[in-house]
Amino acid sequence: SAQNRARAAETNLLRWCRTPTGTVMNSTKRPFNRLLASLGFSPAGPKKAPIRKAALDGVVMMVPAGNASLPVRIAVRPQARRMILRLDRTSREGRLTLPRGIKRETAERFLADHVGWLTTRLAALPQRIAFAPGVSLPLRGVAHRIVHSEPIRGVTAIGMGEDGPVIRVHGTLEAVEARILRFLKAEALNDFTIAARAHATKLGVSLGRISIKDTRSRWGSCAASGDLSFSWRLILAPPTVLSYLAAHEVAHRLEMNHSPRYWRVVAGLDPDWEAAEHWLKRHGAGLHAYGAASSKSADQDFS
Repeated sequence: SAQNRARAAETNLLRWCRTPTGTVMNSTKRPFNRLLASLGFSPAGPKKAPIRKAALDGVVMMVPAGNASLPVRIAVRPQARRMILRLDRTSREGRLTLPRGIKRETAERFLADHVGWLTTRLAALPQRIAFAPGVSLPLRGVAHRIVHSEPIRGVTAIGMGEDGPVIRVHGTLEAVEARILRFLKAEALNDFTIAARAHATKLGVSLGRISIKDTRSRWGSCAASGDLSFSWRLILAPPTVLSYLAAHEVAHRLEMNHSPRYWRVVAGLDPDWEAAEHWLKRHGAGLHAYGAASSKSADQDFS
């Protein structure tokens, strides 16, 4: 029948265009590739098996350090060429990046050899400052004392106390930490949105989504789509520093690099950007001391 003849033609054609290794030839010069595609065959050959996740990826090792133990989170990266150890300032965990194929025993020896480096770096970090009643926070660079007020329900807001500005928070004592954090993120989102839009208007560029995160290695970022993200911790810096970071990222809408031309754009938006950059280098690490450690929520969005 016609159906049988068509099936035989498909079989013969597929047998003719296969290579000795069993894959189908893929050449744009051969018109039968179009015919293969119309018949439901792929000229790309069989699919490769998915790469399995490395056994150590995501594992947390506890490294003995005197009378205590330090947590070190493992990340296996195929592109890594050597073992790299660093200290996360926010979660205060060690972070060990491994190339694929490194055994657990090798990683453990590496950590044992470098535990002194970890403890020294950890000791140099500022003492953590919890969001608790009576604690003073440098909101927009100005000291504000946290005041816990009754009743249970109420909006967290800025006010004036007997000894200066305060952040008045309601709810149970257990909820103070979370409510202060939400308040600071909301204030940061508001300030960054205003600053970024003002700089964008000056440059004549469009912006995408603006979000607030708790980034560890960067204060902000700009995607090719125009989406901007910033660290909420910059609400604890002077407004000039926050405005500079907004200008820094908005300038990437014209120059997705850090070339001299890019820095001229930044200077056009913020002539005093070098002073803000100097403040960050001198005081930026201290901003990571505020709030409870939370490696799980460190990179969550708030927008």
